[in-house]
Amino acid sequence: MAKALFELNPDLDRAALTRRFAQAKRLQIRDVLTDVTARELRTILHTATPWGIAMQAGATGKARGFSAAELRDQAGAQAAMELAKATDAAAAKGDYAFRSLRYSLVEAVQQGWDKDGPFEILLEHLNAEPFLELMREVTGIPELCRADGHASCYAAQHFLGRHNDSHVAEGWRIAYVLNLTIDDWHPDWGGHLLFFDAEGNIELGMKPKFNTLNLFLVPQDHAVSYVPPFAPKGRYSINGWLRDR
Repeated sequence: MAKALFELNPDLDRAALTRRFAQAKRLQIRDVLTDVTARELRTILHTATPWGIAMQAGATGKARGFSAAELRDQAGAQAAMELAKATDAAAAKGDYAFRSLRYSLVEAVQQGWDKDGPFEILLEHLNAEPFLELMREVTGIPELCRADGHASCYAAQHFLGRHNDSHVAEGWRIAYVLNLTIDDWHPDWGGHLLFFDAEGNIELGMKPKFNTLNLFLVPQDHAVSYVPPFAPKGRYSINGWLRDR
């Protein structure tokens, strides 16, 4: 019998969650999934994901992804190494940059990478009414109609520079991060979702916590803090945006 992959926790206090989001436009939903389905998702991310890597060097640079197959090729691996160096150089100048392991759920469906597999099923759940209805209720945005998504892992020396997700023309309204990392993530291991004020001070930091869904209104300045080399595991999650078109 196949294991369930995605099931919302029936005991969520939706009224309290709605009030908290209305006040701050940011929210952490603890234990958002049933424990069984959250652990099954985590196992898939940790052990059965053909990770590629995504990077960008500079605000005017172009984000580029390298698939697992490309990284196995000598030319692809060399190009990825050069871009990784460029991300360090951009970040050192205070320019925007990022790098992390990534596997796109949308591309997996479009390209047939995961036919009838867990990532295709997961994307269906993210676009099904139980999840979207919860998101509309909690955020107070009835226009939310679909979700995109990708699996990500911020491993050692990975980071996401400060930016604001200002893709309003593409229908982005809410950014989400479904944390599926190890149970006892230590604050020293980085990977925090950070929010900033106009002067660059950190207003809030959300520690990676298993089976916790982070939501925030976009555009809004945020970043993912650097994961140091001594972190024992990566910061695993499903990320994406809830859209109104």
